[in-house]
Amino acid sequence: MTEISLQVEEQGERLDRYLTERLTDLSRSRIQQLIEQGQVQLNGKVCTSKKTSVKRGDRISLEILPAEPLELAPQDIPLDILYEDDQLLILNKPAGLVVHPAPGHPDGTLVNAILAHCPNLPGIGGVQRPGIVHRLDKDTTGAIAIAKTEFAHQHLQAQLKSKTAQREYLGVVYGVPKTENGTVDLPIGRHPVDRKKMAVVSPEKGGRHATTHWRILERLGNYTLMHFQLETGRTHQIRVHSAHIGHPIVGDPVYSSGRSVGVNLPGQALHAWRLRLQHPVSEEWIEVTAPIPQTFKTLLEVLKRRVTTADKNYK
Repeated sequence: MTEISLQVEEQGERLDRYLTERLTDLSRSRIQQLIEQGQVQLNGKVCTSKKTSVKRGDRISLEILPAEPLELAPQDIPLDILYEDDQLLILNKPAGLVVHPAPGHPDGTLVNAILAHCPNLPGIGGVQRPGIVHRLDKDTTGAIAIAKTEFAHQHLQAQLKSKTAQREYLGVVYGVPKTENGTVDLPIGRHPVDRKKMAVVSPEKGGRHATTHWRILERLGNYTLMHFQLETGRTHQIRVHSAHIGHPIVGDPVYSSGRSVGVNLPGQALHAWRLRLQHPVSEEWIEVTAPIPQTFKTLLEVLKRRVTTADKNYK
């Protein structure tokens, strides 16, 4: 158990705000939780109201219990680490690995692997768990950032919200867009009929703002290698937006027609290629590039060969 004692030097501030400004390792929601749980005392008496005003000379003490272990078993699953320190972990996620336990995937997830790799996590929200800041679909490969501390989790979430952090993807789509680049700015929500899918849905029907920037990197016959940059992070965002503009991701089992390309893909040809963010403590910029998986490389090689062969036959 950790005990913290403070003496108020300023007047007229709410208890939760006062503590949030001074205890920067804890999020405001975590401090509010501690207050509600009776772990904060004001002048020697338990205070369970976050709205209580503090005044100069007041004494505040907190008791922070050790983080509770997460009810998930650590599992020794190999991790491809791109960056790591005591605040965060950036991994190159392979295809087929689910990020977080869910119905149908109770274990064998990225979270299980991280619990084994980081057995002494300080905890987030009072639970000994890694902070999943953003997710990648099961068969989407590439860079994903994991917060190790509550402060890092809060900081990275704020970066994504303010669009300070940058997420760039590579994808191969069916067809060739008519312009070199563009932006899809359409809300995404749960599909009105198939609840397992997402779709472009109006805000009135539950759609949330979603923006995807894209540009052509290479034309490959009737396929295109695309660069995507996200402003928002909705579920299946690139996959939904690409399908909506008539160029679904190759190999996407949900949003494309399932046309075979002659390459045995594990899923959609979508790779979280580059991640740029600010370190939560030093505030230095960190930029990592996740190596392209072999199946993605094979797909590009096959499509390039077909274009070369077609050019020779045409001549």
